[in-house]
Amino acid sequence: MVGTKAPPSLLYMIKQVELVVRARLDELVKPAGITALQYTSLTVLERHDGLSAAQLARDSFVTAQSIADLVRSLENRGLVRRERNPRNRRELLILLTDEGRELLARHAEPVRDLEERMIRDLTAHQADQFRQALSKAWHALS
Repeated sequence: MVGTKAPPSLLYMIKQVELVVRARLDELVKPAGITALQYTSLTVLERHDGLSAAQLARDSFVTAQSIADLVRSLENRGLVRRERNPRNRRELLILLTDEGRELLARHAEPVRDLEERMIRDLTAHQADQFRQALSKAWHALS
């Protein structure tokens, strides 16, 4: 049909959501002196404490090169610490500190509110389907 525009691609729409979520998350955590990427890394450590830098980079969606600066910054703030891996003395593990856990606890409710705002027009069933669809899409490309 002439004059009708195709809807935006799913890739474009996902990127739009990613950018607005990151901007809102940056606004939420900026008063704590961290970025959305640093916050994401802290949440990864909250779920899987004691990761190598390479593992943390993969799970935080950043490059191995940028994780070094990110971890150094978090370490300087006292939010993470590094320890030798007892099974591989050449490897350093990154661990969440009590201060890091406290920062995450302080931001848990505002971040949960952001997520709820994002899906507020969905039913509980639709939100569950959305989560499952995103998970399947991620697995298909991983």
